[in-house]
Amino acid sequence: MMNLTTPALLFPATSLLLLAYTNRFLVLAQLIRNLQNQDKDDGRDRVIRQILNLRKRIVLTRYMQALGVSSFIMCAVSMFLIFIERDHMAEAFFGISLFLLVMSLLVSLWEITISTRAIEITLEDMEQKLRAASAIAPRRTPE
Repeated sequence: MMNLTTPALLFPATSLLLLAYTNRFLVLAQLIRNLQNQDKDDGRDRVIRQILNLRKRIVLTRYMQALGVSSFIMCAVSMFLIFIERDHMAEAFFGISLFLLVMSLLVSLWEITISTRAIEITLEDMEQKLRAASAIAPRRTPE
């Protein structure tokens, strides 16, 4: 049998998780704005890859937020059901809340994987530009 404090334990964790998801969304929005203002000499291919990556990350962030909010709501419903002494239903809703929270975390892991790949692509592009620039630059001879 659950008491009221069991689902209440999820409230701070879920709140912090939703705050982190909102922060990720704001970072994505800033990246999109920066992409729009990037130098024109960036390759078209690179910009298209970044746009596709950012679109996918926005969709995943939306799912993360929706699953997190749904988990929060199910947790609140579970607390209400405990309050009105519907223990079996409360346990079911708490289980659903935990499931939604885990799904949200898994989607977050997926989004992190994609964002890591985007960083790797950017680093590869920077490395190529530096190698090309060093191949073109005249070399100094020691005196």
